[in-house]
Amino acid sequence: MTTLGTPLSPSATKVLLLGSGELGKEVIIALQRLGVETIAVDRYPDAPGHQVAHHARTLVMTDPEQLRALIESEQPDLVVPEIEAIATPALETLEAEGKVKVIPTARAARLTMDREGIRRLAAETLGLPTSPYRFCDSLRELQEAIDNGIGYPCVVKPVMSSSGKGQSKIDGPQDVAKAWDYAMAGGRVSHGRIIVEGFIDFDYEITLLTVRAKDAEGHTQTYFCDPIGHLQDKGDYIESWQPHPMSPAALQKAKEIGDAITKNLGGQGLFGVELFVKGDQVWFSEVSPRPHDTGMVTMITQWQNEFELHARAILGLPVDTRLRNPGASAVIYGGVDATGIVFDDVDTALRVPQTEIRLFGKPESFTRRRMGVALAYDTDAQSARARARDAAGKVKPRPAK
Repeated sequence: MTTLGTPLSPSATKVLLLGSGELGKEVIIALQRLGVETIAVDRYPDAPGHQVAHHARTLVMTDPEQLRALIESEQPDLVVPEIEAIATPALETLEAEGKVKVIPTARAARLTMDREGIRRLAAETLGLPTSPYRFCDSLRELQEAIDNGIGYPCVVKPVMSSSGKGQSKIDGPQDVAKAWDYAMAGGRVSHGRIIVEGFIDFDYEITLLTVRAKDAEGHTQTYFCDPIGHLQDKGDYIESWQPHPMSPAALQKAKEIGDAITKNLGGQGLFGVELFVKGDQVWFSEVSPRPHDTGMVTMITQWQNEFELHARAILGLPVDTRLRNPGASAVIYGGVDATGIVFDDVDTALRVPQTEIRLFGKPESFTRRRMGVALAYDTDAQSARARARDAAGKVKPRPAK
C-alpha cells in the first residue's frame, strides 16, 4: 500500500530534486499532481524547476558539505538526482546512514554521473556490446589511443557532461587537439578526463525509456516505452520522434540490454537507455537514471509521459507505458545571448495543426541553449516531425527591449 500525504503539512510526502532544469520542472509538476511537496535545487537561481516547486534552493551540488547540510535540513522522503554534477559520495554516505532514499539508488547515481563508471559496468561487468573505447587524461594519451586501436573516425566526450556538451567526432589527425579542447570546455566537472570511442557504422540511434516500477503484487518489474528516434547535432538532440521502427530481433535485443543495465543499477524509476542499431545488431551507448531529453516527445505521444512515469515509479505507483499516438519534438534554441528574452510569434507556431509549445522559462539565453520545444502528433512519426519542425521554426526568441 502506498500512502501520500498533504503538501505543506506534517503528513507531507517530500521529494527533493537535485537539478531543476526543464526536465526536473516537468517531474515536479507530475509530483505535485499527486500531492507531493517538492523542493527544487539548482546551481543558479530562478531555474525552471524553481518556478513551480513549493521550495527553491540554490547551492553548489558538487560540494558534499553543502549537499549534506541541505538534505539533513529538509529531511525529504526521496532525493531525486536530475543531473550528473552532484557530490554522489555524499549521497552514498547519507543513504548508508539511513537518512535518505536516493532514486534509483545512490550507487546508480554515482555510476551514471560519469561515462567511465557506466561504461565499465556495461562492457566489463555485464558483457554488453559497446563500441571500442579508451579513457584518457591528456591530449597525448588521446592520440596514443587513436593510433593504437581506436582509429579514425572516432568520438570524444568528457567523462561527465550533459546534453552532448563537449562531444565531437574526429575524422583525422587535424581534429584531435580541437576535440580535446572542446571536451575540456564542455565537461561538467573539470578533471581533464575523456572517453574516446571507436565509431560504429550504425543505421540509427534510439532512446529506450525503461521503467522499473511495482506491479500489483508489489514486486519490481521492468516496463518499456516504444523506441524513440532522435537527430543530433554535435551530440545535442535537436529532434526526436516516437515510435522509431525496428526489426523484432533488434527490439528484443534492445529490451534485453535495457533490462540488464537497469536491473543491475536497481531501485525504481525511469531510465533513458541510449543504443546504436544496425540491422538486427544493437550496441549499448549510455544510460541516464532519470527522464531523458529525447523523451520530451512523450508529452504528446504517450498516455503517461516520461515525467509522469518517473513520478509514479519512484512513489511505488502503477505505470502505463503505452503509446497513444505517433509524435515528434523539435528544439527551440535561444538564438541570442541575453537575459530575460521574449518569444515572438508563439501564436503563429501554434496555428500549425496538432502542435503544442513548451517554453522552459530559463532566465538566461545562449545561442545554442535549449529554451523550449515544439511537440506534434500525427498518424505517423514522419508527418509529426514535419509539423514539429515547422512550429519550432516559427518561434522567434529575441532580447527584451
